[in-house]
Amino acid sequence: MPYPQAPWTLQGYAIQTLHLVNIDRVRPLIPSELEIISVWPGKTIGSAYLANYGSGSVLEYNELIVAPALVYHQTKIGPWISHIYVDNADSVAGGREIWGLPKELAEFTLEREYASVHQGNQKLCSFNYNQQSWVWPVQLGASAFSTKGSDLLIFSAEFESFLGLISSQLEIPAASPFSEIGLGRPWLTVRHQQMNLRVHPPKVLGEIHI
Repeated sequence: MPYPQAPWTLQGYAIQTLHLVNIDRVRPLIPSELEIISVWPGKTIGSAYLANYGSGSVLEYNELIVAPALVYHQTKIGPWISHIYVDNADSVAGGREIWGLPKELAEFTLEREYASVHQGNQKLCSFNYNQQSWVWPVQLGASAFSTKGSDLLIFSAEFESFLGLISSQLEIPAASPFSEIGLGRPWLTVRHQQMNLRVHPPKVLGEIHI
């Protein structure tokens, strides 16, 4: 299946919620080689990231990324991605074969202040949010972990956007594949507008025990 080679350049907008989650609850979802960062006794940071990549992107698609924890390995820090959904088959293939990400196909509904993600009749989650009234420009870099076969991978990304703080509600039905993470009420939600994201090919950090 054809897909662009890395790096991928993606342009559009995104909404990201941050949550405090129980470390004991998410430990089974994360390779034992990765240490979970505690930001509060027994708590780490989980997140849900919903993005629309449109004109100017190497592929145009919608994406939902669920990260149950902030982790580290050696001197590297970043989120562990446990669930990821898109509505483009080429993105599924590229995500799996380049970055080892567990991408699956899903259907997205995006409206002005509402978004939902489904797989067939199964609702994965929905967002209600408001539009921010002010923004400021940011340039940031980050890394994330994944696995491919027995290899532990890390990949970096840089992005530019106009960032705003918004309020939101995230609903995750009990039957959703990632409901066990316990993403409750967001303690922070940000919206990226006019986002330009560049995702680099991964590097191998070592092996994992499967």
